[in-house]
Amino acid sequence: MAYFSITQDHVDQFHHDGYLYVPDLFSAEEMDLVIQASTAGNVLEDHALEREDDSGKISKLTVWNHPGDDIFGRIARCDRIVNTMERVLDDEVYHWHSKMMIKEPEVGGAWVWHQDYGYWYEFGCLFPDMASCMVAVNRASRENGCLQVLKGSHKLGRIRPMKVGNQIGCDPERVEQADKQFELVYCEMEPGSGLFFHSNTLHRSAANESQDGRWVLICCYNTKHNSPFGESRHPEYTPIKRIADRDVAEAGAGLDSERVYSNFNPPSPKSQA
Repeated sequence: MAYFSITQDHVDQFHHDGYLYVPDLFSAEEMDLVIQASTAGNVLEDHALEREDDSGKISKLTVWNHPGDDIFGRIARCDRIVNTMERVLDDEVYHWHSKMMIKEPEVGGAWVWHQDYGYWYEFGCLFPDMASCMVAVNRASRENGCLQVLKGSHKLGRIRPMKVGNQIGCDPERVEQADKQFELVYCEMEPGSGLFFHSNTLHRSAANESQDGRWVLICCYNTKHNSPFGESRHPEYTPIKRIADRDVAEAGAGLDSERVYSNFNPPSPKSQA
C-alpha cells in the first residue's frame, strides 16, 4: 500500500486555504479497527462529555492527552500524520490531545463557529502554531453534520471567544464579516479520509438530521517551541514515539481502556471541537 506523503504543493495549499484535505489517508482495514475499538465495551461513549446546542441536541466527545499503543494512539503517532504536521507547522510537533467526536443519529448537536486556538491560547500557548487532523471514521455528510470551514480564514488571526448561545464561539459580528470574505466549504468526507486544519481556521458543524451517526477522530498537535508556560491542563512538550505507517494496523482492534481512563482530561467550558 502507498501511504500519503506530503509535498511542497500540499504545504502551500495548507498555508493558502488553512486546511488540507487528503482522501484515503487511512485504509478500510485501518478504519475497521477504529470502529471495532470505538464500540468495544462502550468505553468511549461511557466516558464522553456532552455538549448541548441551542436546540437542545447533544454532541459527545471523549478526550485523552497521551497516545498509547492501541489503534487510536498508533494513528496519532504514525508518519503520515506527524510528518505532515511538521511540514505545515515548520517545527517538531508533539501530541496535544486526541478526541472522538460523536453525533448520534437525529439527535447529535451542532457546534458554533470557533477557532481552536481561541481556547488553546488560554492554556498557555503563545503562538497559533498548532493544528489538527480530523479522520472520518464513517461518512461525514451535510445531512449528518460534517465540518464546515471558511477557506483562508486562518489569516484573520485569533478572534475573541465569547458566549454564543449555549457554547463558547467566536465573536458573531466578526464571523458575519468573515463569512462575506471567505468561501464556505462543507467538508464531506468518506471513511478514512483526513482533514488537516490550522488552529485559527474558523469552523463549525450543523446538527445531525440524518439516520446515520457521525464519528470522527481528531488528533491535535502543538509545536515544540510553543510548549505552554505555567500550569496547563494539556501536556508540555513530550517527544512523540513515532511509528511507521505500515505498523498502524498491527495494533489490532483492542482499546487500552485504562489509558483512556487515566488520560481522560475533560476540557474546560471554553474548550470545544
